[in-house]
Amino acid sequence: MAKEIVAMLLAGGQGSRLYGLTKKLAKPAVPFGGKYRIIDFPLSNCVNSGIDTVGVLTQYQPLVLNEYIGNGQPWDLDRLYGGVHVLPPYQQASGSDWYKGTANAIYQNLSFIERYDPKYVIILSGDQICKQDYSDFLRFHKEKEAEFSVAVMEVPWDEASRFGLMVADEDGRISEFQEKPKEPKSNLASMGIYIFNWDIMKKYLTEDEADPESENDFGNNIIPNLLKDKRRMFAYRFSGYWKDVGTISSLWEANMEVLDPENSGINLFDDDWKIYSRNSGMPGHHISSDAVVEDCMITDGCKISGTVKHSILFPGVIVEKGASVENSVVMGGSVIKAGATITHSIIAENVEIGSGAKVGEVPSDGVKAVATVSSGIKVGPGAVVGPNAMVEADVKDGENIE
Repeated sequence: MAKEIVAMLLAGGQGSRLYGLTKKLAKPAVPFGGKYRIIDFPLSNCVNSGIDTVGVLTQYQPLVLNEYIGNGQPWDLDRLYGGVHVLPPYQQASGSDWYKGTANAIYQNLSFIERYDPKYVIILSGDQICKQDYSDFLRFHKEKEAEFSVAVMEVPWDEASRFGLMVADEDGRISEFQEKPKEPKSNLASMGIYIFNWDIMKKYLTEDEADPESENDFGNNIIPNLLKDKRRMFAYRFSGYWKDVGTISSLWEANMEVLDPENSGINLFDDDWKIYSRNSGMPGHHISSDAVVEDCMITDGCKISGTVKHSILFPGVIVEKGASVENSVVMGGSVIKAGATITHSIIAENVEIGSGAKVGEVPSDGVKAVATVSSGIKVGPGAVVGPNAMVEADVKDGENIE
């Protein structure tokens, strides 16, 4: 039985601009918003949009991600026919193995898509925070009788040159694609989310693979080739919440926006569009009589005896008496010892911040510096970690890291 649409989720990114946070993790596996990982968003969007067949293409540091996805049960994607499938690179008779680019990654898995003989294929990114109804996007694609559609967002004109841009007419028909141009002709930024007619995608991926000069990339190769052949290409305007969390500052900002759902547009408490995750199974959190907690998201298993303000604490975080956490993200299993202060920082998983240590500081106007401590690190008692620091090795007692 053929599926109408199959989703292919690109989740192999190294996330190099997240530095220490992705040293041992694929970017889509990075924790987000207290109880989630980044990949929960596209997977939840799929099931909420009625898409029940998803291929997850993994590559860099895939172990945690593979274990987390498992059989797909938390997202209702444990199906006998369809469901979620992890698709790592593998050696083929032709000798191709490691994914060379986004287009090559999909090309190597054409046989997976072929099993379901879909009419449409949606290509998704595993490293964005976005709540989107893909069924509305598909409806648009059908109404326009498109062969290829791309989700776009309007961005401020003064920022447009940072993005890949779609130049489109009033009907949404795309006439040109600009990759980070100095002089933008459009402010419609590509979100990297595409819908193809299956036969068109198969044809262009096969031709691209046969071209030895190609970079095997959707933006640099496939889209320009579609334009050159004057295919029916349309831009679907998306107006909801979307953020590429590819940098430390954008990941920190997106977490902080979780605390202000009315103004930011990202509401993790929306029963009509739930974000599902493989939760920790820990007991409820405990806030002692000595604690001060203001404007925070505190998740399972946290024990708070200190002060926590405008912050997100993942499962199992301990904040001891006299410790202070403000404007920060503290990931699962980390311990903030008595008298330590954490400000404007991201603390990765299973970190220990020693008593009296200081990490980060309130930034000066216009500065987006976020102090970051990688997973498993110990910051010794009395140590000082500066606002621009990226800590990837243990910090000795009383040591000063800029």
